[in-house]
Amino acid sequence: MSFWKSRQAGGIFLIILAALAFATLDTITKHAIQLVPLLMLLWFRYAFQAVVTFVLRFPVQQTRLFATPNPRFQLLRGVLLLITTACAFFGLQFLPVGEFTAMAMLSPMVASAMAAWTLKAHVSPRRWAMMSLGLLGVLLVVRPGGQVFGWALLFPVVLVTSYAWFQVLTSRLSGDENPYTTHFYTGLVGAVVMTPIMLFSWKTSALLSYWYWFVLVGIFGTFGHLMLIRAFNRANAVVLTPYLYTQIAFATVLGWLVFRHAPDGLAWAGIAVIAASGVGNAMLSAREAAGLRQ
Repeated sequence: MSFWKSRQAGGIFLIILAALAFATLDTITKHAIQLVPLLMLLWFRYAFQAVVTFVLRFPVQQTRLFATPNPRFQLLRGVLLLITTACAFFGLQFLPVGEFTAMAMLSPMVASAMAAWTLKAHVSPRRWAMMSLGLLGVLLVVRPGGQVFGWALLFPVVLVTSYAWFQVLTSRLSGDENPYTTHFYTGLVGAVVMTPIMLFSWKTSALLSYWYWFVLVGIFGTFGHLMLIRAFNRANAVVLTPYLYTQIAFATVLGWLVFRHAPDGLAWAGIAVIAASGVGNAMLSAREAAGLRQ
């Protein structure tokens, strides 16, 4: 069987689709939050995921869709991803899509550092060097006097931290959980937590006038996470992680096409350094994992 017909190739294709979906989601969100209440949009994104996952998976799994050996894990995981999404929605109000995405893509490297600290996972000196290189790339993007320097940088900082903890928690416990059950509870937790908060900014007129933006945010958010699930069912993280960084390219291109924003020279250099360090870290991780199996 040729590589392009293998399960790994299918996984790579799906992970690139997920990256494109997430870049599109961020671009749509940046436009939509100028028209509709942000908290309503955030609530709808998770409510849509919960409802669609239930409709698609309940006929297959029946009550097994709700069965989880780790309800506290599902709650904490859902809250962490909600914090991540909220930081993305608020941050995109003030920051360009491409630069914001590049900073957010530090999450896998920060997750590696947290795993080394909390799970005592081995991280080689070369991988620590790659992570340091990624931080250097961020400094090029957010330097004083640059296009994105300001207080709004707090949002990607919190996003990277919360999403890194999300990844560590998922890595630690995902073997015990059905991925579609986790996907359902992620949407449910986000919707339940956001419901009382969203009511303070509810505007029926906004929903009726701009319903299509709500639907698009729900579709691309849910589709992206479903593609992630299917990708990781076909190939492991070592194979797929480097391809996640295509999201930076997609986001930068979409930011230019929709908002006519292009990073300046140093920001381009920083984005390239972040992407290169992320791919390098993933490749070193793959090499180390292969060495342990031998």
